[in-house]
Amino acid sequence: MVQELSDALPEGYLAEPRVHLGSYFEVDVCAFEGEDRARTRSERHGDPGGVATWAPPEPTLVLDVDLAEQYEYEVLVFDHSRARQLVAAIEIVSPANKDRPENRRVFVAKCAALLQRRICVTIVDLVTTRQFSLYAELLALIGRSDPAFSPSPSPIYAVTCRQLEPERKGIEIWAHPLVLGHELPELPIWLSPDLAISLDLEASYEEACRFLRIR
Repeated sequence: MVQELSDALPEGYLAEPRVHLGSYFEVDVCAFEGEDRARTRSERHGDPGGVATWAPPEPTLVLDVDLAEQYEYEVLVFDHSRARQLVAAIEIVSPANKDRPENRRVFVAKCAALLQRRICVTIVDLVTTRQFSLYAELLALIGRSDPAFSPSPSPIYAVTCRQLEPERKGIEIWAHPLVLGHELPELPIWLSPDLAISLDLEASYEEACRFLRIR
């Protein structure tokens, strides 16, 4: 999928794969502080030795909760001409994203947050072992539904969503329920309000099978 997108992307755009499995964590944003600034800050706190001495107060609340590990398989598209701005995210659903209510809520909330930032979101769900539609749950979160996925949403599907510009308001959707054994659809990936490229899922699948020598 990354290879196909890389061939289709205009100059200045870059597609990158991201994987997060269980307790493996990936640093997305790094913060660095120069020695001079660190020294100045420590001096403000009365510590000439260079070690901050401020002690935080006790927490106002401690909750006993098990935060489930999240599995993420995604392809992110960045626009280097806009300071490496994230413009599109392709989320590939795993069984772990659908196996518990809290995992489904986290996945849906992530997609909603991306859309709110006007990032094009594509969801590809080929998981047949869990009969839930994260796409339907995403629409339910914003108080909407898709007639093509009612009353019994297909558990496997491919969909692209993007938020319209402020003056237009709303979300545009390209949704395709999937059928096992049938050809996968082609989806638009929006890089800007008026620029889209094609994501041919069938071609990506065929290329992956060829590379892995799967017949």
